[in-house]
Amino acid sequence: MKIKTRLTLLFSLITATILLIFVFIIYQSAKSNREKEFFNTLEKEAVTKANLFFNAKVEAKTLQDIYKNNRQILNEVEVSIYDNTFQLLYHDALDIDIVKETQGMIKEIFKKGKIAFYQEDWQVIGLKYTFDNQNYVIFAAAYDQYGYTKLNNLLQNSIMVFIFSILFIYIAGRFFSQKAFEPVKEMTEKAQQISATNLDLRLTTHHSKDELAELAKTFNEMLNRLENSFEAQKHFVSNISHELRTPLAAIVTELELSLTRERASEDYKMAIQNALSDTKKLVRLSNSLLDLAKASYDTAQISFKNVRIDEILIDARQKVQRANPEYKIAICFEGDFDYDEQISVNGNEYLLKVAFANLLENGCKFSKQKQSSVDIAFGENQIILRFSDEGIGIAEDDLSCLFSPFYRGKNKTFAEGNGIGLYLTQKIISLHNGKIEVASKINVGTTFTVLLPPVQ
Repeated sequence: MKIKTRLTLLFSLITATILLIFVFIIYQSAKSNREKEFFNTLEKEAVTKANLFFNAKVEAKTLQDIYKNNRQILNEVEVSIYDNTFQLLYHDALDIDIVKETQGMIKEIFKKGKIAFYQEDWQVIGLKYTFDNQNYVIFAAAYDQYGYTKLNNLLQNSIMVFIFSILFIYIAGRFFSQKAFEPVKEMTEKAQQISATNLDLRLTTHHSKDELAELAKTFNEMLNRLENSFEAQKHFVSNISHELRTPLAAIVTELELSLTRERASEDYKMAIQNALSDTKKLVRLSNSLLDLAKASYDTAQISFKNVRIDEILIDARQKVQRANPEYKIAICFEGDFDYDEQISVNGNEYLLKVAFANLLENGCKFSKQKQSSVDIAFGENQIILRFSDEGIGIAEDDLSCLFSPFYRGKNKTFAEGNGIGLYLTQKIISLHNGKIEVASKINVGTTFTVLLPPVQ
């Protein structure tokens, strides 16, 4: 069931319940008022006839004739009068005698002063009447034809109004719910048109500040993120393909040339050496991609624990120097620390080692002396690491794009690389709630500053 149908039915049900309660209250109020008014009418009729009988001394025969004549055209009140000994003094029509009075009724009236009850659909009232210091009992009974007719008409009209009201409310609710959900329908139709090939489409956002406008705005923001992610993925795949194609093509070319004709052993060694060099490039690229994949995991899936920064730096230096024995790396402290937590962070040891190794390797790789240094300092609620070298430096135009994936600046001819290292490093530092900054001057050197929060 659609929401607009459910809302229409719910609204109609609530309204029907309110109307039904309202109709019930009105009907019960009218029913109670009719009953009270007719009992009052019976009392007045009874007293009037008793006055005619006792005070005006109107003969019983005359009163009976009046009753019988009136009864033919309207529901005349039937009156009977008894004394305190249950002696009948007057009765409008003994042949009819609706009430069937009993001595117990008379005793109850003398005790209570007045009683009122129903005899089938006839209303009956009995009351005590005093004349010349003598107590009498008067009974009056009648059928309220006019009152019942009005009450039935009220009930019928109420039912008709209730039914027509519910129908009208349902139709109106259906109409207004459809109007209210038109933006949702429009959003649904527009969203169905959006696919991976046209992520530039957006939902129409009106200038209103209602919930639907907020939903459309949130959905568009999600589409912006998806579009950026798709574009980054396409760019990433394109760069990866290029990076893989170059060494693979070189390997294939070297091997094919080696097979074209017989060559000297030195030529074969050279071909194998070149193929090996290209293979190592592929290994470095694949390792970088694996590290990038690990750094892109959800933080909930990455194991974090308290690790010491100095120990990770020493491990990173050993890793770099193991692959490049000619590299010289110095680790210095700018100040002392009093306890282990001051130099410890809550992080992933492997990823931090990868990030630090990238920075140390870059410093040596772009330095003519093949050396770099890292200084450890302590600031307010942060550990400061400065990775410095006295290398060729980075052009100012390249600084803004330095942390972009696969970006290589003007110094790419100085040393080999794939443009993933610094992008991966920034991602890892960001994953650890840290920051990385760079300052560089051409032919002077470069300094990468890493700020990490210590263990609290």
